Amino acid sequence: MSFRLPIIFLVLVSAMTFPRLVQAQELPSPEIHLELNTVQDTGTACRLTFVAHNRIGEEIEKAVFETVIFDTSGSVMLLSLFDFRDLPTGTPRVRQFDVPGTTCDALGKVLINGANTCSVGGAESDACGSSLNVESRIDVELLG
Repeated sequence: MSFRLPIIFLVLVSAMTFPRLVQAQELPSPEIHLELNTVQDTGTACRLTFVAHNRIGEEIEKAVFETVIFDTSGSVMLLSLFDFRDLPTGTPRVRQFDVPGTTCDALGKVLINGANTCSVGGAESDACGSSLNVESRIDVELLG
């Protein structure tokens, strides 16, 4: 009888703690997710289309990323600032950028070299760099 009480206590504590552990594992980590979704020739440029998801839990008023475009041989074609503007939390945003004077078949990969500007709550933040997660849906690789 004296052993039953501690065992019952341990079973009850485990039953109360387990759902919280499972719930904590299911929550996604805070991130800014950038996906290179498509590239399209416009005649005078290659248009890159990104889908951005702000999952850091705070509105981003302005996000500007230093972006490097490489050709298929690995040479740098362009270093530019891509202004993703505002990124509301929990709402995907589509942003397009033109790389003038090139065709999309010349693109080898795209590197998000870092955040140039990141404004959260009216102040500069490191969230755009420290929380960045990138992927590409197409053959052009996206690095970050």
